[in-house]
Amino acid sequence: MTKILTGGVGKAEVTDTIKRLAIDGLDVVASSDMDAAMKLRVGQADYYLGTCHTGAGASLGVLVGLMGSAACHTFGRGVPTEDEVAALLADGKKAFGFSMDQIDVIAPLMARAIAARG
Repeated sequence: MTKILTGGVGKAEVTDTIKRLAIDGLDVVASSDMDAAMKLRVGQADYYLGTCHTGAGASLGVLVGLMGSAACHTFGRGVPTEDEVAALLADGKKAFGFSMDQIDVIAPLMARAIAARG
């Protein structure tokens, strides 16, 4: 089971959006950024999806500070392609930030890409 933690101002919406997809093998749980960083570091979670109004600083600030920028990526207000997401996951990124107005597009895209990795 792959565990995705959600955080930031849109964490409930991201959690609900992914749960509605009913993808086998994914467990999605709303969290705080500090708790998520700790769980990612010790292997109790696999990925973090954080949201804020711009998708930049607040969506990943704590995660970047505790995990390092190499593990994190922000989409900001942009919408990535499936290939871009797959490349980021293959590169070892674990924490992703995006803006609240992109939840309906990016959350399903991320969930499907994560599930495809097995």
